[in-house]
Amino acid sequence: MQIFIDSADAKELAALAETGLVDGVTTNPSLIAKSGGDFFETLKAICASVPGPVSAEVVAQDAATMLKEGRKLRGLADNIVVKLPLTVEGLKACKTLEEEGHPCNVTLCFSAVQALLAAKAGATFISPFLGRLDDNGQDGMQLIREIRAIYDNYEYPTQILAASIRSANHVKDAAIAGADCATIPPAVFKSLYKHILTDAGLEAFLKDWKSTGQSIL
Repeated sequence: MQIFIDSADAKELAALAETGLVDGVTTNPSLIAKSGGDFFETLKAICASVPGPVSAEVVAQDAATMLKEGRKLRGLADNIVVKLPLTVEGLKACKTLEEEGHPCNVTLCFSAVQALLAAKAGATFISPFLGRLDDNGQDGMQLIREIRAIYDNYEYPTQILAASIRSANHVKDAAIAGADCATIPPAVFKSLYKHILTDAGLEAFLKDWKSTGQSIL
């Protein structure tokens, strides 16, 4: 499963990319606003440090303006993916942009039939929001399973990008359910490699090695 980071903090993203474990980035207007930086310069910096897809979201509500914004965003860097809302206008824009060779990430997906429409529009990515469904008393992971079944039934190439991830368990469950990617906050990413038994085991190994008085170098 590909791991994307959901952030617009260019410096932190560059540091995380150095791990070699980051496959891409997703941003949205809220994250850009929180970063405090210039919209276009922030995106350029992120695209320069992360070689994988970087989702940049349009803010227009009509397809014609979405197309203009999407084309402008794609002009910033080759790895920009145009992020569009799952609305009729968003799907119309998605179909046109994808036909022009511009990859799209259709976001704010909360049902399997919405995901079906995004696939029919040719979306490169579909972003179902797991945490928000869970907050609303629904099973976000079941949505991933349903989308996976539909896409496999009809061999749709659209990639399932699990979003609104809240924990390491969310990442694990999304991988088991068949998500192609997960976009996660930096804090969740940093928690993935941590386990109390790993820390305890390492401490014991180092203590035993120190007692030998030897050195590898």
